[in-house]
Amino acid sequence: MSYVVLARKWRPMRFEDLVGQDHVAKTLENAIKTDRVAHAFLFTGVRGVGKTTSARILAKALNCMGADGARGDADRGPTAQPCLSCPACTEIALGTDVDVREIDGASYNGVDEVRKLQEQLPYRPSRDRYKIYIVDEVHMLSQSAWNAFLKTLEEPPPHVKFIFATTEVHKVPVTILSRVQRFDFKLIATQEIAARLKYVLSNEKITADDSSVQILAREAAGSMRDAMSLLDQVIAWGGDQLSGQDVARVLGVASRQVLHDIAAALVAGDASKCLSVVSDLTGQGFDMVHVARDLLALLRDLVVAKVCTTPKDLLDLSDEEAADVLTLAAKTDADDLLRLHQGFSTSFDDVARSGQPRAALEMLLVRLSRRPPLLPVAALPPRLPDLERRLWGAGRSAAPVRGGGQPPQAGERARPRARESRPDPTPRAERSEDPPRQPPPASQSPAAAPPTPRPAAAAANEPAPARPAAPEERRPSAEAREEAAPRQASASSKRGDPVEPADVEPKSANASLTVWVQVLDDLAARHPEIAAVLQHAALLGLSDAGLMLGYEPGNVFARQANDKDTREALAEALSRTLGKSVPIHIEEDSKRAQGSDTVYAQHERERQEAVRRALQAARKPPAVVSALEVLGARIKDLKLASS
Repeated sequence: MSYVVLARKWRPMRFEDLVGQDHVAKTLENAIKTDRVAHAFLFTGVRGVGKTTSARILAKALNCMGADGARGDADRGPTAQPCLSCPACTEIALGTDVDVREIDGASYNGVDEVRKLQEQLPYRPSRDRYKIYIVDEVHMLSQSAWNAFLKTLEEPPPHVKFIFATTEVHKVPVTILSRVQRFDFKLIATQEIAARLKYVLSNEKITADDSSVQILAREAAGSMRDAMSLLDQVIAWGGDQLSGQDVARVLGVASRQVLHDIAAALVAGDASKCLSVVSDLTGQGFDMVHVARDLLALLRDLVVAKVCTTPKDLLDLSDEEAADVLTLAAKTDADDLLRLHQGFSTSFDDVARSGQPRAALEMLLVRLSRRPPLLPVAALPPRLPDLERRLWGAGRSAAPVRGGGQPPQAGERARPRARESRPDPTPRAERSEDPPRQPPPASQSPAAAPPTPRPAAAAANEPAPARPAAPEERRPSAEAREEAAPRQASASSKRGDPVEPADVEPKSANASLTVWVQVLDDLAARHPEIAAVLQHAALLGLSDAGLMLGYEPGNVFARQANDKDTREALAEALSRTLGKSVPIHIEEDSKRAQGSDTVYAQHERERQEAVRRALQAARKPPAVVSALEVLGARIKDLKLASS
């Protein structure tokens, strides 16, 4: 008799023998006990987790005749515990039962094959209780075959059961999924695979240490069939004595101890030890990509062991391996382990794609081994004085000494020589050591120039830049300006002329600009894209006679401003703000708009001023001042929080 591989020899025969699929076994057992067996099932999951095996067990349970071999009576019915000795059980296990057909979906995928199958369905089974069709890799059926299956699958004869199995359930049409009971088979845990391997080894009279079993279970990657195939391979090499070292050599993978040695060297920062272990692995012919993948999994286990109070529930390891992981994780902190895992994970793809995986892995291990220690930010300011003294001691012979050649006192900070020779990128207006600006001459006094129009919203929320105060008789009070603005607008409206910048005094220009800003704010709340276009327009006039806007020649927003939708939205905003409708005049390529101020330009100036003030404020904290001076650094960028 030819040799039967372990995967077939030790295939589960009952639901209780299924490993890692308790949810499937219990559901099917209860369905049989309560006589609630569906007419169609779909078993889905990765390869080697028990889909076809479960289908055969279900077929045995439905057709079992009992230990005496008699045909099942109505009172006996299907059983959740098949006898495994009747003709139906033995023939189903061998695949020779005429009433239980196993069909390969890859070769039996046409509509003609489905029609032939449908022609056989009305006939009762020759011996068994049910006709059962097990279709493996059912996702390979064509669309026409699926369509032909729909009606039959929904209402088959009472003596027919369908069991589908697939590894790619997403290829099964949703119309089929709605007609079957779906069972998802999960990956089998490493420890459950290891326990099953020990059971098989014990019955096969083969001795093996825990290390060899753990390597086999880990390399199976959740598939029991893969584990049995690997066990067949190592038994053929090692006979009836298996050791972890031999199994690792046969499979070309690193043992757990070797991976632990590399991880321990990484934690300790011993780059030489890492390179030595990698060299030994290369000499033995191990796959460096596989080693890197297993090492990444071990680094994950170290992080879990460090941050969890009960890590054994999350570590799929034997007791001995879990103890080693816990011991190694206790030698460092969680942040350092996270940094190791993050660094290794980020560069793992470089190792996998590299034409020289050994060199890539070695350089990755060296880089991680030479990582600098982590320091909290709060610990940096107290160390600055010591850093100053060290910098002063290193540059005593070269750096000029302030204060007559004497070292700086305790309260005085030493400036590094490199800092003195480097040009200061900070504008002179922002340097604290620059002398204050002299006031401008009388001819250039700010009081002599008309005030720049400012939006009301910006003026209310932000103080204006400081400037010398003008005499009272030359600067009217705020109340006087507010009273004069309506009178000026009323006079202009009576004349019926649009308000021109040349004809409007600064007080009226401020009032018009305030109204224009209110109009833009109203627009921004309803049509922000239109408000953004109109912000680039210069306000040439605003009165009861109408609104006049101008765009400089070549402005890209001019055409959009004259669009019908834009003008309608602007007219509605003007009506809401002024309480009445006014004409709108928009000049494209306006010469009067050249050099005129816009709301957008004012907002941009205000933003730059806010950034400048925030930058000045950021330089004031003592810790920042010390860091900038001692380290020779500068503030590169600063972003304001959006309001």
